[in-house]
Amino acid sequence: MGHPVTVKAAAMTVFVLVGAAPPAAAEATPAAALRALETSFKGRIGAYAIDTATGKTIGYRAGERFALASTFKAVAAAAVLARTTDRELTKKVVHWTADEVKPYSPETGKHVKDGMTLAELCRAAIIYSDNTAGNMLLKRIGGPEGLTRYFRTLKDPISRLDRWETELNEWSPKERRDTTTPASIARDLRALTAGDALGAKDRSRLLGWLRDNTTGDARIRAGLPKTWIVGDKTGTGGTYGTANDIAVVWPAKGAAPIIMAIYTNRLAADGSGDDKVVAKTATVLARGLGRLP
Repeated sequence: MGHPVTVKAAAMTVFVLVGAAPPAAAEATPAAALRALETSFKGRIGAYAIDTATGKTIGYRAGERFALASTFKAVAAAAVLARTTDRELTKKVVHWTADEVKPYSPETGKHVKDGMTLAELCRAAIIYSDNTAGNMLLKRIGGPEGLTRYFRTLKDPISRLDRWETELNEWSPKERRDTTTPASIARDLRALTAGDALGAKDRSRLLGWLRDNTTGDARIRAGLPKTWIVGDKTGTGGTYGTANDIAVVWPAKGAAPIIMAIYTNRLAADGSGDDKVVAKTATVLARGLGRLP
C-alpha cells in the first residue's frame, strides 16, 4: 500500500499512490520520477510547489514531517520584520558574547565587539545562514517558542521550533521537534512573499535577502533555467543527510512567482546530503506545473 501524493489544479485533485502499481506512462508523472529518485538516493524526498499564477499545486510526501534545519531562519527574519519598526530595524544594535558564537557564523563572528543591527542580522541569517545570527533573531521574538507562535499567526498549525542553533540540527525521522511539512512551509512562504502577511516594505526586504542568498546555488537554483530568478533559503542538518531548500521562483521578470519547498533526508543516520537530489526535484516540480517541457 503506498501513500498519497496530491496534485491540485483549480478544483480538481488527483491522488497518486506511491508504491502502488504504476499507471501507463508512469515515468512521465512527477510521482514516478520522484519515487525513482528516492530509490537511487536511498532516502526520503518531501516536496510542494504552488504556481501563484494559476493556483495549481503539486506535492510529494507533502504532509510528512521533515527537519526544518536552517530554513527556519527565513521565517524568523519575517517575524522580526513583522514586530520591528523601520528605525529599530536599522538602528538598534544587538550584542553577544564570544561564548555565544556558534559554529558557522561567518558574519557575527567578526562583530563580537561592535554588534550588528537587526537588519544586518536578518541579512546574515538568510544569505549566509549564520547560526549566531539565527539565534539572535530567535532571542528577539521569544526564542523557539516565539517562532512557533509566529507560525500559528500564519495559519500554520504544523511547523514548530523547539531548540536553538546548533542543537536543532541533531534530528531523526522519528522526531516531531524542529519540524515542518513541505506543504506547510510553502504556504507560509507564499503568505510572506506573495501575500499580505508582511507589509509591502518588509516583504520587499525579505525578498531581497532571499534573492541575495549565497548558499543555494547547487540546490533549487541548479534545477531551473539560468534565466529564472530564484530567492531561496537552504537548510542542512547534522544527521541523516538533511538537505533542504525553500524558494520563491520567477520564471520571467515580472511574472507571478512559483513557491517551492523541498526537504530531503537519507535513511541512514550517517548518510550525507545530496544537493543534486534537491535540484532534480525542483526540475520535476517545474515540469509538473507545466513550466518546463
